[in-house]
Amino acid sequence: MSELVVGIDVGTTKICTLVGEVRADDIHVIGLGVEPSRGMKKGVVNDVSELTARISASIHKAERSSGYEIGRAFVSVAGAHISSHNSRGVVGISGARGVQIADLERAMEAARAIALPHNREVLHIIPRNYTLDGQDGIRSPLGMHGFRLEVEAHIVTAASSSLQNLQKCVEGAGVYVDRFILNPLASGEVVLSDAEREMGVLVIDIGGGTTDLAVFIEGTVWHTAVISVGGWHVTNDIAQGLHLPYEIAEAVKIEYGHADPSEVDPSDIFVVQPFGEEHMSRVLRADLAAIIQPRIEELFQLVLREIKYSAYDGLLSAGAVLTGGSAQLPGIKKIAADVLKMPVRIARPERISGMADQLRNPSYSTSVGLLRLGLIMEREDERRGRAARNSGFRVRGEGANGSSGKRRTPNWGKLFGGVMKRLLPEDEN
Repeated sequence: MSELVVGIDVGTTKICTLVGEVRADDIHVIGLGVEPSRGMKKGVVNDVSELTARISASIHKAERSSGYEIGRAFVSVAGAHISSHNSRGVVGISGARGVQIADLERAMEAARAIALPHNREVLHIIPRNYTLDGQDGIRSPLGMHGFRLEVEAHIVTAASSSLQNLQKCVEGAGVYVDRFILNPLASGEVVLSDAEREMGVLVIDIGGGTTDLAVFIEGTVWHTAVISVGGWHVTNDIAQGLHLPYEIAEAVKIEYGHADPSEVDPSDIFVVQPFGEEHMSRVLRADLAAIIQPRIEELFQLVLREIKYSAYDGLLSAGAVLTGGSAQLPGIKKIAADVLKMPVRIARPERISGMADQLRNPSYSTSVGLLRLGLIMEREDERRGRAARNSGFRVRGEGANGSSGKRRTPNWGKLFGGVMKRLLPEDEN
């Protein structure tokens, strides 16, 4: 039996709403709504009314293409306000009955008991591995006998005000926020292979305003981070260097941009009209690449610094996987490999059908990943014996189960969104 899921990827440059039918081995996308983003900068809301209007437009496009009214959704989140660290939780258990689901929950709650400032909240808490009576490296201790259970968990936190502002925009568009999901976690679900996750891999999701990082080792998340540099900064450098309006600079980057001047034909020329000029100016493509290269090198230097800070740089045998819209910039793979000193590949979403031709692009990795990660979290809920998501219809604008729309306390809990109501033909209303 298939499930319907909704994801809203709210980025600095675009807003993408997807409606997907989750199947056994893929996601069949039946609704898509893409709208240019306004009112967000570097992953943080800076104009509530403008962003609300853009989100609403994206949602309406997805509703028209899918034939469903969207009531709730998973929403992506990023920004410099994101931070993470690892924590341990320890509980005693009864050795006679073995480890139960309730014991896992108690261990996770113990790991979650960290001191947080009043203006921050937990976004995700993800178990890395378990230790039972000193035996470490256990993936799932359910049913195993012992007396002392420890869990090492990765905890992602965010600024409460940033989440509240984004929630206000989405719910102002008439959709309840089922859960915020960190961008690189969503992207990692659709661009990584099982082998990469086991060997150790770095996901680098290069968006418009931020670059989002996630380290996967031994099949799970070990580190996450957000860097406040993205494709917008490259475009801004072009606008400043060539004295162009931002929109023209963005078009120039997409059409003629290259991250490595040495790979550009020295004779390649394009024409633009800078500010204050009556006639078109001729620009060498190599000169454009010379503007882009320093910013891209700076970006990966910041990535390298973050990975060295995490102390996991020596554990990334599978290298780095680039995704996100800016990963399509020609020459970026070589620059990344040179700076990071590891294998690099560029990835796009896999195992999708329906509107797949439009979505098989690195810029949609987070959008598609929101749907798949929702399915995984729902399965995790069921495994832990929690109630399945509300399957009833919902009036647009209400919260889950008819509540006022307050976001639930974050955990690996019930996250599967996308409760929708099939639109009836006019003669049936």
